[in-house]
Amino acid sequence: MTLATHRWAAWLRTPAGVLVLGLLILFLNGLLTAAFAHGVAEGDKGYIQETSGFLFWPFVYLGAKHMVTGYDHLLFLLGVIFFLYRMKDISLYVTLFAIGHSTTLLLGVLTDVSVSSYLVDAIIGLSVVYKALDNMGAWQRWFGFQPSTKAATLIFGLVHGFGLATKLQDFNLSSDGLIGNLIAFNIGVEAGQLLALGAILIAMGFWRRTTGFWRHAYAANVVLMTLGFILAGYQLVGFFVA
Repeated sequence: MTLATHRWAAWLRTPAGVLVLGLLILFLNGLLTAAFAHGVAEGDKGYIQETSGFLFWPFVYLGAKHMVTGYDHLLFLLGVIFFLYRMKDISLYVTLFAIGHSTTLLLGVLTDVSVSSYLVDAIIGLSVVYKALDNMGAWQRWFGFQPSTKAATLIFGLVHGFGLATKLQDFNLSSDGLIGNLIAFNIGVEAGQLLALGAILIAMGFWRRTTGFWRHAYAANVVLMTLGFILAGYQLVGFFVA
């Protein structure tokens, strides 16, 4: 085993390696099962299409399931909280993301405004790239200024929510109880976000206590950026060949 291979093997046993490897496995599983960003399982799709009336808990469950299995959301959230230590700051950024996500999820479906889901999902992939580059200090080095991370989080939250709205619009949701079901779905999404974020924060907390955090932080964001590019590229290919 070469020295470089030994170092990579050692890094994969660290909390950072476990976190990145777990997200990578989730990402590849999504690709192999065609459950791309904001995709909904066929069973869930059939259930959504066949139901009518206000069904609070089923839609809460569907929303939560979407979030905890939505690797695009998880990758972006990982990038957002990567260098955040205080719960006050984490809460602020997560709230901004939730406001954006909730707004476009509700408005997109209720107003029936949509664009190609491939393009929306490509932008979501680029949002992961943007945050990874931000964490790597690229904007300051390349352009000499730091864009507002709060504004970027809110704006990309709008995009993430709109991506889900484009998928839901394909399911011909019943108008009976529509608003209540959308609110329930959104509650589930935010609950799932908190669960996923909690798991990420636990892993990050262990990693930050090690001496290797700052040594491997840059490499982890390179991996994050690469996954974002793969996601964006795949969706763009889908847009042009669909």
